[in-house]
This record gives sequence, structure tokens and C-alpha cells, in this order.
Amino acid sequence: MTAVFPSLQQQSDAQTKLVLALPKGRILETCDKVLEKAGIRPEPDLFNESSRKLRFVTNHSELDVVRVRSFDVATFVAFGGAQIGICGSDVLMEFDYPEIYAPLDLDIAKCRISVAEPVATAGMDDPSTWSRVRVATKYPNITKRHYATRGIHADVVHLNGAMEIAPSLGLTRQIVDLVDTGRTLKANGLVETEVIHLISSRLIVNRTALKTRPEEIGNWIARFREALTTP
Repeated sequence: MTAVFPSLQQQSDAQTKLVLALPKGRILETCDKVLEKAGIRPEPDLFNESSRKLRFVTNHSELDVVRVRSFDVATFVAFGGAQIGICGSDVLMEFDYPEIYAPLDLDIAKCRISVAEPVATAGMDDPSTWSRVRVATKYPNITKRHYATRGIHADVVHLNGAMEIAPSLGLTRQIVDLVDTGRTLKANGLVETEVIHLISSRLIVNRTALKTRPEEIGNWIARFREALTTP
């Protein structure tokens, strides 16, 4: 069977398109209305979690959408794989890429990054007396900065999931994680003891792309800004 490869023209067209990076999961579930108000209609498969596709066309011939892990959106935009993206402010704080400009707070997917620990030990002693603590989190940079401001050295156990069971297994004393309703914490015998940051989703752009393609990207920023005021 003869392999079929994209033509040079097709490759060129794909490379000149703007790419909007969107995160899988909770943010994607809540950003469909914002996309609609901004006039973007992606392929329906974008919202199908069982679809293996990663790149999707839209109703705009010059704009494609890619669906990636939430932590990877900022990386794709920072390194130019995508020129525009939507991601949580938690990701921006964790990675702090200088290549990223975040012009708009989209006011969706609100939650918070919090400290939590077992109900049984919460409040038993004063954290201001601690010199170090072991913490499970997927946010090592945010976590270290938070405890450092209190003069506490955080021994971070970097986990990508299941943080809530770390204290019950004796792995850590506390966790730092995203909290929405708090039901998962409660189900695992934890209580939220401190809010570190309030989180929402932001529109982000690559700074270099904004300089080299100002009209195109500026147009999309304007569309999203208008979408925020559309009932």
C-alpha cells in the first residue's frame, strides 16, 4: 500500500494557521460558551473525551484548535507550538514563562489552590513554629514559595494525582492542591486549612507571535474581550 504524505502546500498552510491550545478536562467543559461568543465553532469531536484526535479545525480557515493536558497549554504557547491558549492561572503561576502574555481573565473554571491536612491533626499545633514540613502536590514551585514566605522549608513530594491519600498513608503531613467543592477532601478525611490563591482561567498569547502577527492575534484578543461582555 502506498503511503500518502501531506503536500508541501498542505504543510505550509498548516504552519501558517494560528493555533489555539485548549486544556482537557474541567476547563474545556466550561469554555464552550466563551468560544461560541467569540465566534469559534470547533469540530464536535473536540468535546468528545473518547476521541483520540488532538488537532481540530474550526469554522475559521485560519484557526485550528489543539487539545492537550492542562499543564501543557502554557508550554505549547510559550514555545510557539500554539500562538493562543486558555489555561488556569495556577499553571501560569507554577511555570511563570516570560514568553507568555495573559491579557484577559475569562472568569471561568473558578477554584482555588489550598493547603489541606487530615481532620484529626488540623489545628493541633501552630504552623508558625514549624521549620519544615513534608507536602504532596503537583505544584512544587507554588508550594515552596508559599511555605518560604512563612519561613518554613517544604519537602515536596511531587505527585500528579491522588494527593488526597498521601497523608493517610504517612507519605506527607499536608497537601497543596486545587479545590473546587471540597467533596474529595472530605471523602478522604481532609480539611482545607488555608487558601493560597484564587484561580480562574486566562486567555494567553505568545509574546513573539503577538509582535510578528499583531493584527491576527489582536483580533482574537478583541473577540474574546467582547465575548466577556456578551450576555
